[in-house]
Amino acid sequence: MQYITQWSEIMKSIKLQNVTKSFGSDLILNNFNLEIPSGKFFALLGPSGCGKTTVLRMIAGFEEPDQGQVFLGNTNISHLPINQRQVNTVFQNYALFPHFDVFDNIAYGLRVKQIPAAEIERKVAKMLKLFGLEQLKHKSVRQISGGQQQRVAIARAVINEPDVLLLDEPLAALDLRLRERVLVELIELQEELGMTFIYVTHDQTEALTVADQMAIMGKNGQIEQVGTPKEIYEFPQSTMVARFVGSTNILHGHLVLEREELYLYIDEFNRVLVPMVGNWQDLLQQKRVYLSIRPEKVEISKRLLVGFSNHVTGTVSAIIYHGRSTQYNIALPNGSVMQVFEQNEEHFPKETIDYDEIVNVYWQKENSVLLKN
Repeated sequence: MQYITQWSEIMKSIKLQNVTKSFGSDLILNNFNLEIPSGKFFALLGPSGCGKTTVLRMIAGFEEPDQGQVFLGNTNISHLPINQRQVNTVFQNYALFPHFDVFDNIAYGLRVKQIPAAEIERKVAKMLKLFGLEQLKHKSVRQISGGQQQRVAIARAVINEPDVLLLDEPLAALDLRLRERVLVELIELQEELGMTFIYVTHDQTEALTVADQMAIMGKNGQIEQVGTPKEIYEFPQSTMVARFVGSTNILHGHLVLEREELYLYIDEFNRVLVPMVGNWQDLLQQKRVYLSIRPEKVEISKRLLVGFSNHVTGTVSAIIYHGRSTQYNIALPNGSVMQVFEQNEEHFPKETIDYDEIVNVYWQKENSVLLKN
């Protein structure tokens, strides 16, 4: 589409610089900094109350920073009114006009700008085709499904050709199967438009599915880590990130360098090999160091196996069937509990493991990550 090519040529990044925001006595963001590159599907992920929606509202213009600046490209938009920003928002409840049909909902923004009727007809027709809504053109939005309403809401935002599209928990009202389908549609749409999407969610699966890049916010309103979904999942930098994005096992102890190998002593009698990567030298000085191991990278067996860097023994305390996989919780002698995810593949016969049995847990040191805190 010609207008999409032109669009991609004017894409702009978003930058929040030294932003502080309070509501009454509640400090939400304190000297907050974040840069979102243009043309990316960027997810902002964090627990409820961490300030991610406040960030979105400041980009959109619904809130102003108490201190600091918000930039769209090189333009400071911190105090620009909403209608002067090249930014549109899709809300959690979609905010469609129930007394309008699909066509009129999508056309609303163009009519406010007093665009000629023929141009409105042309642009809305293009949006209807792009979003697969042509057959619903004259349907009331009350008569269409949740997924179709979501597409109408995005079409209404996209038709104004913003530099940035903001999506605030847009799938929260959809059931699981529909949410999975709409996620794929959003990915395809962003790739086709080449527009910057900023997607706010507390759902880790959604963020990992859609994002080119993502930022994890902690409860203190600060950025914990920025990276690709793979970087954040495979190489979390803190216990907060490791626990918030996916399931993980966290072991703790003190680090010791012995004969050019690095060990984490998890109790007086047990130690595990850890990789010598990152800032491991600095962690040698800490009294307590944390280690993350993803449950799907751990093997479980009643037999003694060879070829693994690490081996601990524990007792099966829980077995949870997840369909594709089975989760085993293994209680270790030091009081820690390790999770193991084992794929349920019938063509690979598995041992029968039951409650209260003593089992061996194995993993390679390369599949563990030292955490800064």
